[in-house]
Amino acid sequence: MKINYTNIFLFSLSLNIWSLSSDIYNQRNHILTLHNPTIASRLLCECKLYAPSNYDNDPEMKAVMQNFDRQTSQRFEEYNESMIKNRQKCKEQCEKDIQQIILKDKIEKELTVKLSTLQTDISTNDIPTCVCEKSVADKVEKTCLKCGVLLGGGIAPGWSLVSGIVYTGWKAAALAAAKKAAIAEGLAVGKIAGDDAGVKALIYGLSDKFLLETLQGKLLNDIITTEVFRNPTFLSAAIKAEQTRLCWNPEIETNKLFCSLGEDKTEPNWFVKYVETNLEKVVGDATKAAEQAAESTTESVTEAAIETNSGAVEVIYMGYHNVIIASVVAILVIVLVMVIIYLILRYRRKKKMKKKLHYIKLLKE
Repeated sequence: MKINYTNIFLFSLSLNIWSLSSDIYNQRNHILTLHNPTIASRLLCECKLYAPSNYDNDPEMKAVMQNFDRQTSQRFEEYNESMIKNRQKCKEQCEKDIQQIILKDKIEKELTVKLSTLQTDISTNDIPTCVCEKSVADKVEKTCLKCGVLLGGGIAPGWSLVSGIVYTGWKAAALAAAKKAAIAEGLAVGKIAGDDAGVKALIYGLSDKFLLETLQGKLLNDIITTEVFRNPTFLSAAIKAEQTRLCWNPEIETNKLFCSLGEDKTEPNWFVKYVETNLEKVVGDATKAAEQAAESTTESVTEAAIETNSGAVEVIYMGYHNVIIASVVAILVIVLVMVIIYLILRYRRKKKMKKKLHYIKLLKE
């Protein structure tokens, strides 16, 4: 509250000082009078300064007039050029409109003439069922599209799938048949090799155990065959008969080594027991040799035959595989050509339709 009272007091003091100073100023200057100048009017004699002759002779006025004339002429030239351009544009537009009108009138006249020649008394029975005749290009376009879809979407994948399945099955069957044939071939060759090995082992055993070179008056190579070495009874009888023929016939040259086997008199029928015991061993060794030779030969021949037959099957299969690939590639090339033809004809048809639409638009206008 003290601050507010102080402010009010100072404000009132300043107002008193201002009013006092204004009174003093009025007392000092109450005698002074303000001077208001009067405007003198122009005399008639001064109008000569603005006469036309003075305007023409004044260089400043000449410069102003020349500048005005120059700017005015420049603006007129620009306006004239713009008017010429606008007139040219309007002229060109008018010519285009006139040409369109002439074309429209010509088309209307032609249509009127053509429509006037048509028969007007047409019944519903006279209307054909199909009035839209397709052109050759449209037919070719649709044919190419159908063939391309059929070949590319159906025949090519189906042919490759079916051919792959068929030839894969054929390959498996051919490999199985080749393996079976190779096994049969190996068994046949192994049997022959086993028989040969058995005959050789039997001849060696007869020479080693019985010291024989002949049997029934013939060489062992001539008398021992594949049928003989598997018949121990025949061999036993033949050896006994050979012992009787060589050792008890004085007219024949004896085989002393062979005959010495039967001279042991300590045991009766010793030679017969010797023949039966050793002949069984010789035949067993020959049979074992024949089996080993047959097994090894069969295995080696079978492997070689399987490899050969499998190689032949693979070669044939690769030939068929190449044929499948070539056929699929040929089908795809045909499809590509048909698609290209279809796209070309479609582009031409769209171009013609665009021209027709433009023509119809002109007719409507």
